[in-house]
Amino acid sequence: MRGPGGGTASPGAAAGEGTGSPSAAPGSRVGPAILTGLVFFLCFPHPLGGRVIDAGVGLAWLAPALLLWTLRDLPPRRAARLGFVTLWLAYAAILHWIYVVTVSYGHGHPAVGVVAPLLLALYIALFGGLFGGLWSWLGTRGLACAWSAAAVWTALDHGRSWLFSGFPWATLGYAQHQNPALLGLASFTGVYGLSFVSVLGGAAALELLRARAAGRRVAVSTWSAVAGVVALHGLGLAASAPEPAASVRTAVVQGNIEQGVKWSESWRERTLETYERLSREAAAAGAELVVWPETAVPGALELDAGAQRRLASLARETGAALVVGSVGVEVDARGRPVRYFDSAFVYHADGARGERFDKTHLVPFGEYIPFQDWLGRFLSAVARGIATASVTPGDAPRAVEVELADGRRLRLGVPVCYELLFPDLVRRFAAGGGGALLGITNDAWYGRTGAPHQFLAITALRAAETRLWVARAANTGVSAFIDASGAVREQTPIFEEAWRLHDLPLHPEPERASFYVRHGDVFAGLCWAGLALGLGWGALRGRMSEAPTAPLRANQSPEDD
Repeated sequence: MRGPGGGTASPGAAAGEGTGSPSAAPGSRVGPAILTGLVFFLCFPHPLGGRVIDAGVGLAWLAPALLLWTLRDLPPRRAARLGFVTLWLAYAAILHWIYVVTVSYGHGHPAVGVVAPLLLALYIALFGGLFGGLWSWLGTRGLACAWSAAAVWTALDHGRSWLFSGFPWATLGYAQHQNPALLGLASFTGVYGLSFVSVLGGAAALELLRARAAGRRVAVSTWSAVAGVVALHGLGLAASAPEPAASVRTAVVQGNIEQGVKWSESWRERTLETYERLSREAAAAGAELVVWPETAVPGALELDAGAQRRLASLARETGAALVVGSVGVEVDARGRPVRYFDSAFVYHADGARGERFDKTHLVPFGEYIPFQDWLGRFLSAVARGIATASVTPGDAPRAVEVELADGRRLRLGVPVCYELLFPDLVRRFAAGGGGALLGITNDAWYGRTGAPHQFLAITALRAAETRLWVARAANTGVSAFIDASGAVREQTPIFEEAWRLHDLPLHPEPERASFYVRHGDVFAGLCWAGLALGLGWGALRGRMSEAPTAPLRANQSPEDD
């Protein structure tokens, strides 16, 4: 966009945000970038001094405002570089738990543990760089405002859920997991609506402050953004979950089997005895359904006739149906395993074995190596206890049938660990008739870092999106019951043997499912459409501003005017 003196207007000036110099010294942005990265880090839960610090409800607004302040008035290339570096620093710190996964339990070299979070954070930083560059470019076209900032950020958040198989850990919207109004909004928009509102509110607050500091009138777009934040909170508050058709008394059991011994043959009997004892205690307290964590039964259950008999006997003895995590196998004609799966097995209350659900979205570099023919020469998957080679993904998300002692047959979704990170995947359990979700996971990999608590917040958003209750069974915690609004009702401490019991309401009618379950990522699609429209309109405005106002007459030079 051409300025009054013929120069190119800065992004901030184009947005009505002041006239800072785009040629400011690089060092002048180091402090704001570090501060912004720190605030992003603190948006998500972290343990400190025996407590979990979770300040996301407030900092979710501040983080995007600080990022926009840091990027102000920079030309697109510098804004892209600074956005990339800022989010790289933030997410390298957020993902510090990768060190525990790769070194403490993956037995990698400490250097690998240091480099791994830095490399994984590069993936997320890519989206920070895209945001900075796009935001600045829109500013040069006079299109930078709170609404465009929110749309660009949300589209890129959605892109992070699928590009290169996706890694949507610590998406900004999760920082709002304790905001009840915005949890209601998730039933329409998914977690992406929470990201949108956070950026919209933060950007609007920044614009208000800058207008006041400059002594100028506040733009109409800014006031409309403020109104939009209020309206979207109102929409969230108006959302309500359908009345449950029934409920089932459900227990989640937490065996607290340390990851370092989990696959040890010497610990196998102790592991089974621990889960059997906890299950009997829960059933004696009234549990009709008992849920064990991911790979609670070490080894391949279908190749262990003794373990199968013990599970069938436990179900008959207690009168409780079981959903148990273990390793599934596919065998060849000679009975030899040829493929391994991360699976959930159903045992009905009468001891009969029911369906097996196989995890469909696997952890790259954890359960399989991408581009195996090339990278497999140098790397091996971290989760070696499940299989000697890469794990095989299941076909598709689906609900499984569970029969209780009173003859009732339930349809339940059983997302397995990493699957809980993906909103569109989990909603398909609900769309397929799941009346509740049984989230099974093994968070022992994370140690005593912030990751188990961050994963609990992620799981809470899946409940809010689907409007289904979630019973979450985790090997070392956090095990929990989460209601249909996304509020955690009960939870266990981490690294303790425990079980929790709760009535799990069921919502079996798909036609009464939430908007998000029925229609998916419509809201994220609208943000992509808004981004495309902004880019198209911005390109057109750029061409128009560069075109001469009138054609030159023959033999006339520009100076003649």
